[in-house]
Amino acid sequence: MDTQNPSVPTQAQSRLAANNHPHRRPHSGGLTHDNTRHTTRFTVIGNHLAQHSELSLLAIGLAVHIQSLPKGARVDIKTLAARFPEGAARIAAALRELEAHGYLRRTRERVGDGRIVTRTVSCNQPGARHTDHDQPVRRAARPAPKKRALPAVPQPAFPSPALLQAAADLLTELRRQDPRLLLSACDTRHLAPGVAVWLERDVSATAVRQALTADLPPEGLRRPAALLAHRLTAQLPPSPPFRAPAPPPDTRHPLQTCDGCDRAFRSPVPGRCRDCRSDLTAA
Repeated sequence: MDTQNPSVPTQAQSRLAANNHPHRRPHSGGLTHDNTRHTTRFTVIGNHLAQHSELSLLAIGLAVHIQSLPKGARVDIKTLAARFPEGAARIAAALRELEAHGYLRRTRERVGDGRIVTRTVSCNQPGARHTDHDQPVRRAARPAPKKRALPAVPQPAFPSPALLQAAADLLTELRRQDPRLLLSACDTRHLAPGVAVWLERDVSATAVRQALTADLPPEGLRRPAALLAHRLTAQLPPSPPFRAPAPPPDTRHPLQTCDGCDRAFRSPVPGRCRDCRSDLTAA
Protein backbone atom coordinates (compact mmCIF):
# COMPACT_ATOMS: atom_id res chain seq x y z
CA MET A 1 0.00 0.00 0.00
CA ASP A 2 2.90 2.36 0.64
CA THR A 3 4.36 1.62 -2.81
CA GLN A 4 4.00 4.62 -5.16
CA ASN A 5 3.57 4.33 -8.91
CA PRO A 6 5.88 6.94 -10.51
CA SER A 7 4.00 6.75 -13.82
CA VAL A 8 0.77 8.14 -12.35
CA PRO A 9 0.71 12.02 -12.52
CA THR A 10 -0.17 13.96 -9.43
CA GLN A 11 -3.52 15.74 -9.16
CA ALA A 12 -2.06 19.19 -9.88
CA GLN A 13 -0.25 17.89 -12.92
CA SER A 14 -3.46 16.37 -14.19
CA ARG A 15 -5.29 19.71 -14.01
CA LEU A 16 -2.43 21.47 -15.85
CA ALA A 17 -2.47 18.84 -18.55
CA ALA A 18 -6.21 19.19 -18.90
CA ASN A 19 -5.86 22.98 -19.47
CA ASN A 20 -3.32 22.43 -22.23
CA HIS A 21 -5.26 19.73 -23.95
CA PRO A 22 -5.23 20.39 -27.74
CA HIS A 23 -8.90 19.61 -28.16
CA ARG A 24 -10.11 21.86 -25.34
CA ARG A 25 -12.12 24.89 -26.60
CA PRO A 26 -11.03 28.43 -25.47
CA HIS A 27 -13.20 30.46 -23.19
CA SER A 28 -16.06 31.78 -25.38
CA GLY A 29 -17.10 34.78 -23.23
CA GLY A 30 -16.08 38.49 -23.70
CA LEU A 31 -16.02 40.95 -26.61
CA THR A 32 -14.56 40.41 -30.05
CA HIS A 33 -14.10 43.31 -32.51
CA ASP A 34 -14.72 43.02 -36.22
CA ASN A 35 -13.27 46.38 -37.30
CA THR A 36 -13.01 47.95 -40.73
CA ARG A 37 -10.97 51.11 -41.20
CA HIS A 38 -13.10 54.17 -41.94
CA THR A 39 -11.99 56.44 -44.76
CA THR A 40 -14.99 58.80 -45.03
CA ARG A 41 -17.84 60.03 -42.84
CA PHE A 42 -16.40 59.19 -39.44
CA THR A 43 -15.92 60.98 -36.10
CA VAL A 44 -13.03 60.48 -33.68
CA ILE A 45 -14.33 59.97 -30.13
CA GLY A 46 -12.03 59.79 -27.13
CA ASN A 47 -12.25 56.93 -24.68
CA HIS A 48 -12.56 59.47 -21.89
CA LEU A 49 -16.07 60.08 -23.25
CA ALA A 50 -17.00 56.63 -24.53
CA GLN A 51 -15.94 54.99 -21.24
CA HIS A 52 -16.81 57.85 -18.88
CA SER A 53 -17.54 56.45 -15.45
CA GLU A 54 -19.90 59.20 -14.30
CA LEU A 55 -21.98 59.97 -17.39
CA SER A 56 -25.17 58.12 -18.18
CA LEU A 57 -25.45 56.07 -21.33
CA LEU A 58 -27.89 58.61 -22.76
CA ALA A 59 -25.43 61.47 -22.11
CA ILE A 60 -22.55 59.56 -23.75
CA GLY A 61 -24.64 58.75 -26.80
CA LEU A 62 -25.92 62.31 -27.03
CA ALA A 63 -22.35 63.67 -26.81
CA VAL A 64 -21.27 61.34 -29.64
CA HIS A 65 -24.19 62.52 -31.76
CA ILE A 66 -23.43 66.21 -31.10
CA GLN A 67 -19.73 65.82 -31.91
CA SER A 68 -20.63 64.20 -35.23
CA LEU A 69 -22.77 67.15 -36.35
CA PRO A 70 -21.44 69.89 -38.65
CA LYS A 71 -20.87 73.44 -37.47
CA GLY A 72 -24.09 75.43 -37.25
CA ALA A 73 -26.39 72.42 -36.64
CA ARG A 74 -29.24 72.96 -34.17
CA VAL A 75 -28.80 71.05 -30.88
CA ASP A 76 -31.56 72.57 -28.77
CA ILE A 77 -33.82 70.34 -26.70
CA LYS A 78 -36.76 70.62 -29.09
CA THR A 79 -34.68 69.58 -32.10
CA LEU A 80 -33.06 66.66 -30.28
CA ALA A 81 -36.40 65.47 -28.90
CA ALA A 82 -37.80 65.41 -32.42
CA ARG A 83 -34.78 63.40 -33.60
CA PHE A 84 -34.65 60.73 -30.87
CA PRO A 85 -37.36 58.73 -29.06
CA GLU A 86 -36.24 59.95 -25.63
CA GLY A 87 -38.39 62.72 -24.27
CA ALA A 88 -37.42 66.35 -23.75
CA ALA A 89 -36.94 65.86 -20.00
CA ARG A 90 -34.39 63.03 -20.40
CA ILE A 91 -32.55 64.89 -23.15
CA ALA A 92 -32.41 68.04 -21.02
CA ALA A 93 -30.97 66.03 -18.15
CA ALA A 94 -28.34 64.49 -20.45
CA LEU A 95 -27.36 67.93 -21.72
CA ARG A 96 -26.93 69.13 -18.14
CA GLU A 97 -24.65 66.13 -17.47
CA LEU A 98 -22.49 66.98 -20.45
CA GLU A 99 -22.37 70.62 -19.41
CA ALA A 100 -21.36 69.68 -15.86
CA HIS A 101 -18.46 67.53 -17.10
CA GLY A 102 -17.23 70.12 -19.61
CA TYR A 103 -18.37 68.48 -22.86
CA LEU A 104 -20.82 71.34 -23.57
CA ARG A 105 -20.80 75.07 -22.97
CA ARG A 106 -24.05 76.96 -23.40
CA THR A 107 -24.40 80.74 -23.23
CA ARG A 108 -27.33 83.06 -23.88
CA GLU A 109 -26.67 86.16 -25.94
CA ARG A 110 -28.72 89.00 -27.35
CA VAL A 111 -28.34 89.42 -31.12
CA GLY A 112 -28.72 92.58 -33.17
CA ASP A 113 -32.47 92.37 -33.67
CA GLY A 114 -33.10 92.08 -29.92
CA ARG A 115 -33.68 88.31 -29.78
CA ILE A 116 -31.92 86.17 -27.17
CA VAL A 117 -30.29 83.04 -28.59
CA THR A 118 -28.42 80.14 -27.01
CA ARG A 119 -24.96 79.42 -28.33
CA THR A 120 -23.71 75.85 -27.77
CA VAL A 121 -20.04 74.86 -27.96
CA SER A 122 -19.12 71.16 -28.10
CA CYS A 123 -15.77 70.25 -26.49
CA ASN A 124 -14.34 66.93 -27.62
CA GLN A 125 -11.65 67.04 -24.91
CA PRO A 126 -12.64 68.99 -21.80
CA GLY A 127 -9.82 70.67 -19.95
CA ALA A 128 -7.55 70.89 -22.98
CA ARG A 129 -6.22 74.29 -24.01
CA HIS A 130 -8.60 75.80 -26.49
CA THR A 131 -9.73 79.05 -28.05
CA ASP A 132 -12.90 80.51 -26.65
CA HIS A 133 -15.42 79.83 -29.42
CA ASP A 134 -18.20 81.63 -27.62
CA GLN A 135 -16.85 84.91 -28.89
CA PRO A 136 -15.60 85.39 -32.42
CA VAL A 137 -11.84 85.38 -32.64
CA ARG A 138 -10.68 88.90 -33.21
CA ARG A 139 -7.45 89.00 -35.07
CA ALA A 140 -5.30 92.04 -34.80
CA ALA A 141 -5.84 94.16 -37.85
CA ARG A 142 -2.80 94.15 -40.04
CA PRO A 143 -1.54 97.58 -40.86
CA ALA A 144 -2.11 98.47 -44.45
CA PRO A 145 1.10 98.04 -46.43
CA LYS A 146 2.69 101.39 -47.04
CA LYS A 147 2.89 102.34 -50.67
CA ARG A 148 6.47 102.81 -51.67
CA ALA A 149 7.25 106.32 -52.77
CA LEU A 150 8.11 106.91 -56.40
CA PRO A 151 11.72 107.70 -57.26
CA ALA A 152 12.55 111.37 -57.49
CA VAL A 153 12.55 112.96 -60.94
CA PRO A 154 14.53 115.95 -62.26
CA GLN A 155 13.02 119.37 -61.71
CA PRO A 156 12.89 122.06 -64.42
CA ALA A 157 14.79 125.31 -64.04
CA PHE A 158 11.75 127.39 -65.02
CA PRO A 159 8.56 125.39 -64.20
CA SER A 160 6.05 127.48 -66.07
CA PRO A 161 2.40 126.31 -65.93
CA ALA A 162 2.32 125.90 -69.72
CA LEU A 163 5.42 123.67 -69.66
CA LEU A 164 4.06 121.48 -66.84
CA GLN A 165 0.70 121.17 -68.59
CA ALA A 166 2.40 120.05 -71.81
CA ALA A 167 4.35 117.45 -69.81
CA ALA A 168 1.18 116.19 -68.09
CA ASP A 169 -0.61 115.89 -71.44
CA LEU A 170 2.28 113.85 -72.81
CA LEU A 171 2.12 111.46 -69.85
CA THR A 172 -1.65 111.11 -70.18
CA GLU A 173 -1.35 110.10 -73.83
CA LEU A 174 1.12 107.27 -73.10
CA ARG A 175 -1.74 104.86 -72.43
CA ARG A 176 -2.74 105.15 -76.08
CA GLN A 177 0.53 103.44 -77.01
CA ASP A 178 0.49 100.91 -74.15
CA PRO A 179 -2.58 100.40 -71.92
CA ARG A 180 -0.24 99.33 -69.09
CA LEU A 181 0.97 102.94 -68.82
CA LEU A 182 -2.32 104.16 -67.40
CA LEU A 183 -1.23 106.59 -64.68
CA SER A 184 -3.15 108.03 -61.78
CA ALA A 185 -3.50 111.77 -61.31
CA CYS A 186 -1.07 111.64 -58.38
CA ASP A 187 1.56 109.79 -60.42
CA THR A 188 1.09 112.21 -63.31
CA ARG A 189 1.71 115.19 -61.04
CA HIS A 190 4.86 113.53 -59.72
CA LEU A 191 6.27 112.71 -63.17
CA ALA A 192 5.31 115.93 -64.99
CA PRO A 193 8.34 117.94 -63.78
CA GLY A 194 10.67 115.21 -65.07
CA VAL A 195 9.09 115.36 -68.53
CA ALA A 196 9.22 119.17 -68.37
CA VAL A 197 13.01 118.99 -67.96
CA TRP A 198 13.27 116.99 -71.18
CA LEU A 199 11.12 119.48 -73.03
CA GLU A 200 13.13 122.31 -71.49
CA ARG A 201 16.27 120.79 -73.02
CA ASP A 202 14.88 121.06 -76.54
CA VAL A 203 13.81 117.39 -76.73
CA SER A 204 10.73 116.97 -78.87
CA ALA A 205 7.58 115.40 -77.47
CA THR A 206 7.94 112.52 -79.93
CA ALA A 207 11.46 111.79 -78.67
CA VAL A 208 10.30 111.88 -75.05
CA ARG A 209 7.44 109.52 -75.82
CA GLN A 210 9.78 107.12 -77.60
CA ALA A 211 12.24 107.10 -74.70
CA LEU A 212 9.50 106.28 -72.20
CA THR A 213 7.73 103.55 -74.16
CA ALA A 214 10.55 101.77 -76.03
CA ASP A 215 11.60 98.23 -75.02
CA LEU A 216 9.05 97.78 -72.23
CA PRO A 217 9.12 94.33 -70.57
CA PRO A 218 6.63 91.88 -72.09
CA GLU A 219 5.24 90.80 -68.70
CA GLY A 220 2.88 92.92 -66.66
CA LEU A 221 4.14 96.16 -65.14
CA ARG A 222 3.65 96.21 -61.38
CA ARG A 223 4.60 99.89 -60.96
CA PRO A 224 4.55 101.67 -64.32
CA ALA A 225 5.01 105.09 -62.68
CA ALA A 226 8.23 103.91 -60.99
CA LEU A 227 9.55 102.64 -64.32
CA LEU A 228 8.83 105.97 -66.01
CA ALA A 229 10.46 107.87 -63.14
CA HIS A 230 13.58 105.74 -63.50
CA ARG A 231 13.76 106.33 -67.24
CA LEU A 232 13.23 110.08 -66.88
CA THR A 233 16.23 110.21 -64.54
CA ALA A 234 18.55 107.57 -66.00
CA GLN A 235 18.09 108.58 -69.65
CA LEU A 236 17.99 112.36 -69.14
CA PRO A 237 19.84 113.98 -72.08
CA PRO A 238 22.41 116.71 -71.41
CA SER A 239 21.55 120.35 -71.68
CA PRO A 240 22.02 121.80 -75.19
CA PRO A 241 25.25 123.80 -75.70
CA PHE A 242 25.03 127.54 -75.17
CA ARG A 243 24.69 129.54 -78.37
CA ALA A 244 25.04 133.29 -78.40
CA PRO A 245 22.05 134.96 -80.01
CA ALA A 246 22.66 135.94 -83.61
CA PRO A 247 22.96 139.70 -84.17
CA PRO A 248 19.96 141.29 -85.77
CA PRO A 249 20.29 141.87 -89.53
CA ASP A 250 21.22 145.36 -90.81
CA THR A 251 18.19 147.47 -91.52
CA ARG A 252 18.24 149.33 -94.84
CA HIS A 253 16.34 152.56 -94.42
CA PRO A 254 14.65 154.25 -97.40
CA LEU A 255 16.36 156.99 -99.37
CA GLN A 256 15.57 160.53 -98.27
CA THR A 257 16.41 163.93 -99.90
CA CYS A 258 18.43 166.26 -97.69
CA ASP A 259 16.60 169.49 -96.94
CA GLY A 260 19.91 171.41 -96.96
CA CYS A 261 21.85 170.18 -99.98
CA ASP A 262 19.31 168.09 -101.86
CA ARG A 263 21.63 165.09 -101.62
CA ALA A 264 20.13 161.61 -101.23
CA PHE A 265 20.80 159.72 -98.00
CA ARG A 266 19.24 156.78 -96.12
CA SER A 267 17.23 157.56 -93.04
CA PRO A 268 14.01 156.32 -91.47
CA VAL A 269 12.62 159.90 -91.48
CA PRO A 270 13.05 162.90 -93.75
CA GLY A 271 15.51 165.66 -92.71
CA ARG A 272 19.08 166.69 -93.28
CA CYS A 273 22.02 164.46 -94.17
CA ARG A 274 24.88 163.83 -91.78
CA ASP A 275 27.12 166.53 -93.33
CA CYS A 276 24.44 169.18 -93.14
CA ARG A 277 23.71 168.24 -89.52
CA SER A 278 27.39 168.61 -88.71
CA ASP A 279 27.64 172.04 -90.38
CA LEU A 280 24.52 173.17 -88.60
CA THR A 281 25.91 172.03 -85.28
CA ALA A 282 29.22 173.81 -85.93
CA ALA A 283 27.45 177.01 -86.93
